[in-house]
Amino acid sequence: MDVLLAASRSENVDVRVAAADLGGLTPKIIDVEAYAMETTFSLIAPQLPNGSEGMTVAVFDVGATMTTLSVLHDLKTIYTREAVFGGKQLTEEIQRRYGLSYEEAGMAKKQGGLPDTYIPEVLDPFKEAMTQQISRSLQFFFSSSQFSSVDHIVLAGGSASIPDIDQMIEERLSISTSIANPFANMTLSSKIKAQVLSNDAPALMIVCGLALRSFD
Repeated sequence: MDVLLAASRSENVDVRVAAADLGGLTPKIIDVEAYAMETTFSLIAPQLPNGSEGMTVAVFDVGATMTTLSVLHDLKTIYTREAVFGGKQLTEEIQRRYGLSYEEAGMAKKQGGLPDTYIPEVLDPFKEAMTQQISRSLQFFFSSSQFSSVDHIVLAGGSASIPDIDQMIEERLSISTSIANPFANMTLSSKIKAQVLSNDAPALMIVCGLALRSFD
């Protein structure tokens, strides 16, 4: 029997409860991110080439400071691993290279307006580092399981919105790769700006999984 064990320090829970309190929200459920990702993956699965039945899919959630790998087989999580790597590194390099504040660098990263040297000297090296991190994480998975390959890679998190990062990873690793969009088949309210949501969609996988979770 394969068992997925989830454990957390109480302070990791407390800091999230405190953040919700600051937003005027009262937490009812504290869920495990791997479970939330698995729940959301059911929305991603129909978008995959040839469906998801029998497939082994690696979902990389590249956040600000951490990259989380979740491997799912037949829609069930079979492996998770975290690595210290994230989009904050790109923001800090923009800040250092162009003399911006951290907030200005974060805005410039999303909205553009940086010098022509940005892509070859800053963005391309970060994309290369991200590809190498994903490759290393997959090797850890292969070495600690009976699997020697995955059928597909899904990119999530803020860094998944970097232009052409999916193409680069697909070419380098020879594994079909796509960008996560859990809202692709949802009907949107007229109050929602579709383009803005589409840009942020890869970063909202965990949030979407929490929203889909039952309170019972």
